[in-house]
Amino acid sequence: MPAIAFLNGRFIPWQEATVSIEDRGFQFGDGVYEVIRTYHGRPFELEAHLNRLDRSARELNLLQPYSRAQWQAWIRQGIEEAGFAEAKVYIQITRGAAPRDHAFPVNVPPTVVMTIRELLPFPDQTRATGVAAKTCEDLRWARCDIKSVNLLANVLAREEARRAGVFEAILVKDGLVTEGSVSNVMAVQAGTVVTAPEGPRILSGVTRTVVLDLARKEGLPVREQFMSVESLYAADEVFLTGTTVEVLGVIQVDGRIIGAGSPGPITRALAARMTAVTG
Repeated sequence: MPAIAFLNGRFIPWQEATVSIEDRGFQFGDGVYEVIRTYHGRPFELEAHLNRLDRSARELNLLQPYSRAQWQAWIRQGIEEAGFAEAKVYIQITRGAAPRDHAFPVNVPPTVVMTIRELLPFPDQTRATGVAAKTCEDLRWARCDIKSVNLLANVLAREEARRAGVFEAILVKDGLVTEGSVSNVMAVQAGTVVTAPEGPRILSGVTRTVVLDLARKEGLPVREQFMSVESLYAADEVFLTGTTVEVLGVIQVDGRIIGAGSPGPITRALAARMTAVTG
């Protein structure tokens, strides 16, 4: 089955989905994006993702060209036409194509791209055994709460993790853990789930919100505050949350074993609750 492409209000063949070399997303990273996954062919937390897309666009004074109803219809149409068992929907809005100038162009329509690709299931064995991570300096800009296409710092961190042979880069700024290069980071300390608070220093993940709600429903204390790297090393459990990783245990950080060296009981319980919600 082919991946599906959408450009500026219409579905077109993948190979025809091109944008101008003067597009500001290409020239400046002047744009925002969202990634939505499906479960059993249905987009998960669609409203939350579209809310965040709207918020990111507003924060950049970027015109949101389509109504909520239009987005919902096109996303569902794309998923249906692609026909994958499970799909990953990528949406990107940029400020459009204009002669290169840092100032906003006037009366230029935004460029809207959407792709629907097959989403392969995360390996069960990896979930069962957990993954390793390493810490990296958080080099990102001061508005990480905006889901901007400016991802170079994330790319560099992710590549650093790949070269180290670990799954994720855990970003650290001023000695405090912010999040992962492609995920949010949570720890369990004496039965309490701890994660960085919402604000400009992190991108508040949709899955992050779902998992914290599940933790509270399980009667687990939740504390949203920054933790030091030393606290992360000493945590009973560490896990990642994200659209594609869902809830994924971290068993080693910077070569230091976390807890018992396997995904802990709270990580496993929250992963099971996530499966129940999405199943």
